[in-house]
Amino acid sequence: MSVPSTGFIGNLSVATASRPDSGAMTGLPEKASPSPEFDSARLHFRLATSGDIALLVGLDADPAVMRYITGGSPSTEADVAQVLADPNRHLWIATRRVDYGFVGWFSLRHSRPRELEIGYRLATAWWGQGLATEGAASLLELASGEMNASRVWAQTMTANAASRAVMERLGMVFVRSFFIDGLEPIDGSELGDVEYEIIVDE
Repeated sequence: MSVPSTGFIGNLSVATASRPDSGAMTGLPEKASPSPEFDSARLHFRLATSGDIALLVGLDADPAVMRYITGGSPSTEADVAQVLADPNRHLWIATRRVDYGFVGWFSLRHSRPRELEIGYRLATAWWGQGLATEGAASLLELASGEMNASRVWAQTMTANAASRAVMERLGMVFVRSFFIDGLEPIDGSELGDVEYEIIVDE
């Protein structure tokens, strides 16, 4: 399956440390460092640093952004710092190229050799403008190119229809439904989570 171009529309927010994934794995081999900065048609991406913690905490302070992640509860500085400290995760801050206004973040996380989990979270002001799918498609190209991934996957709550629609626009296909044990129930969690994937052509 070929990685698509960036001409898509959609919006979403997907799994983070608050909703653990089903493919976490330790002891991964040494990984190549991806591009620290790059552009899509409308977005500029740069790798996040500890100096971005306040910016990311502000993003997560919006209950709408966190609806399908924590049920609307905000992240703390410690939560964000933990995500940024993950040695298997590369997280880019996304800004608009036209004015460098903050849009959100996109990430790739090594889960198994040659497998990457894609994640993204946008501020509500930018929902519905195609920026989530545009940015995620750029990360798919990065994953299949210089990061040499053979599989890219994502997960979200079954109830998050917008998130699932973007995954499908990216060319990802449904893999399975599942339930994560040990989490505090939030609205929609009774339906479980879903996993999608795209297999990159050799």
